[in-house]
Amino acid sequence: MRKKDKIGLRVGRVIDRFNVAKLFNLTITDTSFTYERNQKRIDEEAALDGIYVIRTSVKSSLINAEKTVNRYKDLAKVERAFRCIKTVDLNIEPFRHRVADRVRAHVFICMLAYYVEWHMRQKLSPILFEDDDKEQAKALRESIVAPAQRSPKANRKASRKRTEDGRRVHSFQTSLADLATIAKNRVRINDQISAEFEQLTTATPLQQYIFELLEVPISV
Repeated sequence: MRKKDKIGLRVGRVIDRFNVAKLFNLTITDTSFTYERNQKRIDEEAALDGIYVIRTSVKSSLINAEKTVNRYKDLAKVERAFRCIKTVDLNIEPFRHRVADRVRAHVFICMLAYYVEWHMRQKLSPILFEDDDKEQAKALRESIVAPAQRSPKANRKASRKRTEDGRRVHSFQTSLADLATIAKNRVRINDQISAEFEQLTTATPLQQYIFELLEVPISV
């Protein structure tokens, strides 16, 4: 390989790493390498710095500019969902299946689990570190392109680590960990099978409140 090619490869690795190729004019020979700032491109980039444009093929009669931006921002929810499914909570990977039907079944179960988790989070939001007064938060937002705001209720909950009624605030994971302490015991009296029954441990106040929020009865 000629020296010019070697220099070009090394320079290419650097500019690709920092994504600045368009901002410099490069001159590479067999014996030298020089560069200078492309001031015109730098000024063009500076004029657009911090600005982005969202376009859609949907007619304006069906969706206005505000709704278009709102739908774009909703992509963050999709990204959080994928992160939850792949790593944080459900750990869909790595796959241990080789047959296509089993892979599809595995993904379906994980998607179903996320669907259940999403609804649980909505119902448990009063006791979680999540904003359960989204309408107030929405009203505080100056415009759809302005940064999202948290409601005063959510800020109080986060700072005090307590809900409005004095309960300790939890994460979704700690809530599940607390529920996991509920046990079902099989009781047999005097070693008689006919006198055998199942009994749940007595729910703690937190567990009872969680079931009330979920609207799920505690039963054997």
